[in-house]
Amino acid sequence: MNNNNTDIASNIIKLKERVANAALRSGRTINDIKIVAVTKTVEPERINIAVEQGLVDLGENRVQELCNKYGQVNGKCNWHLIGHLQTNKVKYIVDKVCLIHSLDRMELAEELQKRASQHGKILDVLVQVNIAKEETKFGINQEDAVEFIKEISKFENLKVKGLMTIAPLVEDPEEVRYVFRELRKLLIDIQMENINNIDMKYLSMGMSNDFEVAIEEGANIIRVGTAIFGHR
Repeated sequence: MNNNNTDIASNIIKLKERVANAALRSGRTINDIKIVAVTKTVEPERINIAVEQGLVDLGENRVQELCNKYGQVNGKCNWHLIGHLQTNKVKYIVDKVCLIHSLDRMELAEELQKRASQHGKILDVLVQVNIAKEETKFGINQEDAVEFIKEISKFENLKVKGLMTIAPLVEDPEEVRYVFRELRKLLIDIQMENINNIDMKYLSMGMSNDFEVAIEEGANIIRVGTAIFGHR
């Protein structure tokens, strides 16, 4: 897949077809799946092409890159912070993002609460869980998730809206189906706890190489970059 600007629109058409088919296999429609276009290292003019095609949810891994592009992209966009978030960077994005996918430690929750409170806003967050227990990945352990979320529920300016995970990169996405299945089970377990101030709505899982399997297992947010913009 090359990454000329003219390819972006056709890539999106193909992507939506694949998403629609995967959604159908899981008893849903494409309207049940939020596609977050991952814009890491993608120039604003190329992001604008995706926005024009209706992809208004944009995901950035790095705070600085999000801040640089914020305001350079046309139209009404929803920015998502999908990468690891350092506590000292929270202040730069708390007023810019609609959803933080990578809450993974109490220190970060405290900083998010502090900054959200200063801005008088409720900040929507997902808790990142390291289902596969990869040492190179961030996220809390599956077995610690319920207690962690109970603690987070006490923060008045944070609203936990679901869970996020990153599956190991493998040739055959079937190998990581268990990761997505386990995250969905965990989401259901947390729903059963009926924790106050917790709204388990989103499962953010699946990227360009494995989003179809993730959707089949219940993902309703996928984070896709390469399948839209081509290889960086």
